[in-house]
Amino acid sequence: MISNNNILITFIVAFIITFITTPFVKKLAFKIGAVDIPKDNRRMHKKPTARLGGLAIFLGFIISTIAFANVTKELAGILIGCAIIVTLGIFDDIYALSAKLKLLVQLIAALCPVLMGLQIDFIRVPSFISDYGYIGLGWAAIPVTVIWIVGITNAINLLDGLDGLACGVSSISALTLLCIAIIVGEPVVAFVTSALAGACIGFLPYNFNPAKLFMGDTGSLFLGFVLSTISVQGLFKGYAVISIAAPLLILGLPIFDTASAILRRLRNHQPIMSPDRGHLHHRLIDAGFSQKQAVSTIYMLCIVLCAAAVALIATGAISWWVFLAVIVGFVLFLWATPHIIEMHSEKEDNINK
Repeated sequence: MISNNNILITFIVAFIITFITTPFVKKLAFKIGAVDIPKDNRRMHKKPTARLGGLAIFLGFIISTIAFANVTKELAGILIGCAIIVTLGIFDDIYALSAKLKLLVQLIAALCPVLMGLQIDFIRVPSFISDYGYIGLGWAAIPVTVIWIVGITNAINLLDGLDGLACGVSSISALTLLCIAIIVGEPVVAFVTSALAGACIGFLPYNFNPAKLFMGDTGSLFLGFVLSTISVQGLFKGYAVISIAAPLLILGLPIFDTASAILRRLRNHQPIMSPDRGHLHHRLIDAGFSQKQAVSTIYMLCIVLCAAAVALIATGAISWWVFLAVIVGFVLFLWATPHIIEMHSEKEDNINK
């Protein structure tokens, strides 16, 4: 039985710690040179801004989690991995590390929870895919789990392009995971996601447009790591009411944005890790949206996907039709965005003429 009072206290403690420590982290960022200086058209800000805010999110999360959650072997692995990821993020925010070094450290961090028992051993699927209702991964469990963790970690990192975007999406995802954890009776996941949501929301007042502070790679990598690992802990563990569709929906927005970025760069013969201005948030800005409008639009899209994930708790084939309908709608939205931009540009050209 999960105590809702304890869950609320976990959330409040994480919120308060993050909210109070963020101004101190901002001062520290300027002292150690963790500052984002706008130097290309991908950046939306106009003046140098501190980018170590993820450290405050981490402090709120880690203190609240250790204080209230039952630290199991798997959770200990997650927390060790978090410490490695945050350390990587701090150095990257100061020195801008190479992509290869960052990937290597991410793999090491991902192995920490995996080697301590956090693995995707099997995936529940619809009956039309398997008569048994699941697919066992066997020896592939470790590499599949590591790929999932590293993939989601970088997906949240790539999403961090507008004020409050990645932090807000992570808050929505964490709250959705919290709801599902309470429904299926997963206390560890409930406490961890409550702490994560509280820490994110405690940071958002400083991160909304115009942002006083960025969370930097310290924050975006950390949030992606926690969401990826806790989704394995909470959603791939064999509940009959939950399938692979649930985590794919909850984390659907960063997953699809990252997948489209990879395909776009391959099509343009660019390195996969090279930055560009083709992400969903860039497209919305280019279509004439303000930063606040673009972020709000993506928030609403994320809420729809997360609501569909909760709907999948209902048993029966209808849940898979919900999943497919949402996925089709999401893909159509991404397909339509370039056309909206094109029409907007043509309209502006006609007005100028």
